[in-house]
Amino acid sequence: MAEKMATRQAYGKALVEIGKTNQNLIVMDADLSKSTMTAEFAKEYPDRFFNMGIAEQNLYAAACGIALSGKVVCASTFAMFAAGRAFEIIRNSIGYTQANVKVCATHAGITVGEDGASHQTFEDLALMRTIPGMTVVNPCDGVSAMELMRQVIDYDGPCYVRLGRASVPIFYEEGADICLGKGNWLRKGKDVTIVATGIMVSEAMKACEELDKDGISVGVIDMHTIKPIDEEILLEAAGIGPVVTAEEHSVIGGLGSAVAEVLSCRKPVKMAMVGQKDTFGESGKPEELKEKYGMTASDIVIAVKQII
Repeated sequence: MAEKMATRQAYGKALVEIGKTNQNLIVMDADLSKSTMTAEFAKEYPDRFFNMGIAEQNLYAAACGIALSGKVVCASTFAMFAAGRAFEIIRNSIGYTQANVKVCATHAGITVGEDGASHQTFEDLALMRTIPGMTVVNPCDGVSAMELMRQVIDYDGPCYVRLGRASVPIFYEEGADICLGKGNWLRKGKDVTIVATGIMVSEAMKACEELDKDGISVGVIDMHTIKPIDEEILLEAAGIGPVVTAEEHSVIGGLGSAVAEVLSCRKPVKMAMVGQKDTFGESGKPEELKEKYGMTASDIVIAVKQII
């Protein structure tokens, strides 16, 4: 696999691969199949692909009906329009009935870049976490995205999968032990642990290189499953020392909140949260926006040094 890959690209590859053997898989889209990477599935299996047009509520309502007829459905659009525009349908039709629909939302977070504030969603993880029975997944690289998609499609029940626009480094080797609902130690540390998700795993690993120079021993956990969250790995991290969370999402209701909910009840430790600070974004280049809104390796370094 390439050294860098967008998780949405891995999603597209996974659909084509899984579609070869799983004749029960249906893929749907809201007129964005070239961007969401479902176009290849449409080309390979046209009888199992449905473009619902720019009508996100209809997309997820139809996906629910198809799933309740016995199929497994991956339904895609941009995260802003899935979690935002179609929230009520996802909650009442898919969540309430526990329909076997996988809401695979691409172009999440600030790295949508030039598309601007209207397309940069920082609320989707928070919204999806609140739906009873909804599994919430945010892979950090191409390898984990493909493996988690296999498991998500095998899992019987509604899932929200958050996928990014930009290419990100590959951290996992093929065949790595990646399990839905279980966080992964990417490195162990003795002083502090960074719990990161999605593209912020890459920033966390960069931060470790800087912190190593200052003699600070830092561990990194890839928390690819936000719900159900891996409480045991969080307790292990809290046993080491302070915890810093890092996410390309609002610090309200996302990974940081989920981690705090666990540790405040089971093992309180000092915490800091790196993420979007209750603001909208703006149009700009992804890397410049990450810097402006405090979601870089440097911001993680600052957060670590403030709490140790």
